[in-house]
Amino acid sequence: MSEPSAPVNGEDPVRILLLEDSDLDSELLTAVLEDAALAVVIERVITRDAFTAATGRRCHDIILADYVLPAFDGMSALAAARKACPETPFVFVSGTLGEDVAVEALKHGATDYVTKQRLDRLPRVILRAIAEARAHVLRREAEQALRDLNESLEQRVAERTRELAETNAALQHQIGERERVEGALRQAQRLEAVGQLTSGVAHDFNNLLTVIAGNIEFLERAVSDERSKRRLDMMRGAAERGARLTAQLLAFSRRQKLAPVPVQLNQTVASMRDLLQSSMGGSVRIEMTLQPDLWPALVDATQIELIILNLAINARDAMAVGGCLTIETANVPLAAEPARPEEPNPGDYAMVAVSDTGTGIAPEVLARVFEPFFTTKEVGKGSGLGLAQVYGFAKQSGGGVRIVTVPGEGTSVRVYLPRVAGDATLHEVRPAEIDCARSRDADDKRVVLVVDDDGDVRDITTTRLGEAGYAIREASSGLAAIQALEADPCVDLAVLDFAMPGMNGAEVATVIRSRWPAIQILFVTGYADHTALARIDGGTEGRVVQKPFRGEDLERKVASILEPRPRLTLISGGGEAPARAAGTARG
Repeated sequence: MSEPSAPVNGEDPVRILLLEDSDLDSELLTAVLEDAALAVVIERVITRDAFTAATGRRCHDIILADYVLPAFDGMSALAAARKACPETPFVFVSGTLGEDVAVEALKHGATDYVTKQRLDRLPRVILRAIAEARAHVLRREAEQALRDLNESLEQRVAERTRELAETNAALQHQIGERERVEGALRQAQRLEAVGQLTSGVAHDFNNLLTVIAGNIEFLERAVSDERSKRRLDMMRGAAERGARLTAQLLAFSRRQKLAPVPVQLNQTVASMRDLLQSSMGGSVRIEMTLQPDLWPALVDATQIELIILNLAINARDAMAVGGCLTIETANVPLAAEPARPEEPNPGDYAMVAVSDTGTGIAPEVLARVFEPFFTTKEVGKGSGLGLAQVYGFAKQSGGGVRIVTVPGEGTSVRVYLPRVAGDATLHEVRPAEIDCARSRDADDKRVVLVVDDDGDVRDITTTRLGEAGYAIREASSGLAAIQALEADPCVDLAVLDFAMPGMNGAEVATVIRSRWPAIQILFVTGYADHTALARIDGGTEGRVVQKPFRGEDLERKVASILEPRPRLTLISGGGEAPARAAGTARG
């Protein structure tokens, strides 16, 4: 490597990589650069390996190369330089470089060329090539910086836009939530104000009705003619209707007297089936979906029956002809805060829902349904106090009401009642163990429970099985069967019709399997969903008897199921019990 010549104008010397095999040409080239007062540091290489190593270090400002070299040519050197340090200018300095070769070299990436006969051009070519290379680097760096800036700006704009969108969404949510809370507050305040007003009106009316009813009693003692007695009867009836009306007003204002006790809502609902059916008429089908392990509810037992009947009548009126009334119970833990004043606070509730397939409730009507005396029924067909009474009762009981409705499809009114808390209460209602083997003698008949909603079919089934030597119990519905088993679970076989209103045979079988697993199941049906039956009892043909009965098929299948086996101890009302041997089977 040559010693650096003096720098020009205080600048660093130009670092040159020289690929030249001729010592004389190297000295001549160096002399030309010194004469031009160009500060340079020259690193001279001759072999391919040395050139490759030097270009790999990328520490030179320019490469000067002869075109003809021993065992190595200038074009190969150009290719290697473009690969190792593409930003470094490459200038051919050769005495044999023709015009065609020079053009080809420029096409392959050479910056310029100088013939050895015109070395006086070399200093200007070097300076120009270095300046152009540096300008190119600066331009590329500026372009990259501009691209980076654009990308950064786009990213910042996108982030800011997203932040603004999120802020706007949060603000809209806050506005909506505030409007909802303010609306709920206004509704609660309106209902509270109306409640206070109705409470005062009911109190005054009760005083007036007390005076009227008392004087009617006094007059009845003094009046003897039939015409006057009929008029007094009419007056007394009107006073009683007024008393019932004030009772509804007190219910809405949460001033009625309640006697909350632990109540099993399933039993309450089941016991009301006949009353509801008579209230609905024959055109409305009643279905019941009762959760087996329903929590006891702390509620006034008499009032909850009135509430269910009230909701059922409203549902009936919403269904013009036909339709289905569904009563459902469920355990419902709530975590969300109420969205409306009538809805319950967070907590655990036993829920009873009355649903219909009627016309539904329009949004503008739904906003006012709990207001007293608000009704969409014709004059004389509704007092407008039904849902107001439901609202007051649920709130006074510590629960709430929620209405789910779809116009044209139906409505579900869900009443949430507080769950009975405490292990002691639950322990008190735990079913007692019943030893069926001890309650019967060894020669007693086997007990068969026949469940069918068709009285004529049920009569044929019970007659045939009674003549076959079995003790017969019967029920007209799935719920009636479950109630009968809760009272006395000592049954060996349940013969279930599959297609029954309310709970079908498969649903009844599911409850029996869960609560009284020792009881055998046999389906008697002319129609059956065999997929459902397979889930209940394995899908075996031995568990299904088709109607109409053929020969003694019914008796044979009952006998095959009730073959001699050890007796089981049953737990009334649910849970499995340990098996206890009690001799051979009866019957």
